[in-house]
Amino acid sequence: MAVEETQAGAPRRHRRARGPAAEHAPEGWVYNPSAWPQRIPIAALAVIGFLIAGWLSLYQWGFAPTIWEPLFGDASERILTGKVSNLLPVPDAALGALGYLADAALGLAGGTDRWKKWPWLVIVFAIAVIPFGLVSVTLFILQPTLYDGWCTLCLLSVAVSLAMVPYAWDEFVASWRWVRGGRKRTRARQAHTRAMGDGA
Repeated sequence: MAVEETQAGAPRRHRRARGPAAEHAPEGWVYNPSAWPQRIPIAALAVIGFLIAGWLSLYQWGFAPTIWEPLFGDASERILTGKVSNLLPVPDAALGALGYLADAALGLAGGTDRWKKWPWLVIVFAIAVIPFGLVSVTLFILQPTLYDGWCTLCLLSVAVSLAMVPYAWDEFVASWRWVRGGRKRTRARQAHTRAMGDGA
């Protein structure tokens, strides 16, 4: 999702948003980062990620006898049964499935003005999505480094995680700026109230 900076420093799409997509847009922005066209894709990606990670976790738990691997031979089995995947009591794929499920739920929570109405929800959502993408990149690097191979479904999961990041980022920027501007707005209201009182 390509973005560029406006003069006000707010990320924007190269193509100008119109109609409902621009409703409730932050000041200086040409689109609303909490609009449904922005959030439905990330929820859909999270569901896809949940299905992939769920399948991997079933294999790690022994409920699935084999894992689908059309490209890299037995590399998927070596990776999914290796030490890195089983460092914790719960397989890493199961944790990933829970993370994707949380991403889908948080992505759909709230209305199209949630960037300012529920800013901390958006910030928690971004914290769930963005570091998750970084962890996926780390696991991506470890596959050829430790196991001299790749896992097709794991690579798909990495791609899903990274595709979610831009959708979460711009909404996070809008909410963070709204939270940081809260004190300034409060001081402005207080100054206005005092001025009205003095005028009376």
